[in-house]
Amino acid sequence: MGSTSDKREVTIAEHHVGEAYRPFIVAEMSGNHNGDLGRALAIVDAIAESGAQAVKLQTYRADTITVDVDLPAFRITDDHQLWAGANLYKLYDQAHTPWEWHEQIFARAREHGLVPFSSPFDFTAVDLLRDLDAPAYKIASLEIGDIPLLRRVAQAGKPVIISTGAANLSDIDLAVRTIRAEGNDQVVILGCTSSYPASPAETNLRTIPVIRDAWRVVAGLSDHTAGIGVAVAAVALGASMLEKHVTLARSDGGVDSDFSLEPHELTALAEESLRAWQSLGEVCFTPTKGESESLRLRRSLYVVKDVHAGDVLTDVNVRSIRPAGGLEPVFLDAVMGRRFTRDATMGTPLTWDII
Repeated sequence: MGSTSDKREVTIAEHHVGEAYRPFIVAEMSGNHNGDLGRALAIVDAIAESGAQAVKLQTYRADTITVDVDLPAFRITDDHQLWAGANLYKLYDQAHTPWEWHEQIFARAREHGLVPFSSPFDFTAVDLLRDLDAPAYKIASLEIGDIPLLRRVAQAGKPVIISTGAANLSDIDLAVRTIRAEGNDQVVILGCTSSYPASPAETNLRTIPVIRDAWRVVAGLSDHTAGIGVAVAAVALGASMLEKHVTLARSDGGVDSDFSLEPHELTALAEESLRAWQSLGEVCFTPTKGESESLRLRRSLYVVKDVHAGDVLTDVNVRSIRPAGGLEPVFLDAVMGRRFTRDATMGTPLTWDII
């Protein structure tokens, strides 16, 4: 199942993505532009101010992802939390990002230093993204089994990011083998729960290190839960890339707004995921540099009452107190009953030379 390669790092544009680097935050615009190019560009501007590194689109038209019929199979089920009963063609027509917008959105992102890329859903979308020099490609969860599409994407020679929503182990393995068979070993796999919104209880973050180690890839999370807690927690389990949907304001509505972050929340994700990554450190059972003052304040044995030469050490005149400087408290029983060799005032650290 795994490759013989130990590579667990990819480069997207000028960004290194892997466990040795801060989490790479991908802000997914999806259909949150609500059909307005000005709003789409405003979302890019907000992403740029958040500290995220990338903005992602979805490149399809309704007729490249489905067909215009209204049979029962082509409708969302009636009990769906967000899109109950929606016709697929009409939903995708509402949510799609017009292809003529892509160049402007990519240009705006690059002006801000953001990495723009997208999820293509057919060969023509791949060709459009190649013309825009997309630095990476995303395979959406439900396209993981579209092997011809995976081959076409892999042949672009850029990092390929795969979401695993609704997939099983063999689906993931076939996708990775397909991409690598084209000579492309720049693979990122994002654990994903393909429900909208997703439940934290179904996110199964413990899968992330298994993905990383089984396929020897960079691993991450495509998260559809509310808030940022799940995504931040994923960093502790080895997630090097975090993808979240983003909108200007959930109150504005839109097909994905309910499970999207607002700009201030995206900022919090960028900040808190960095803190989470910094906190991982390494296995350590020795005091850190920042603990020097705490070391100085550890307990030790001190004279706590003025004594004279010849006095016996008792629990009245010697105790374990802060700070350090005297004998360690472990020696308390060993020194009790001995005699002082000289006078000592309260606050004198107890050392071997005075007993």
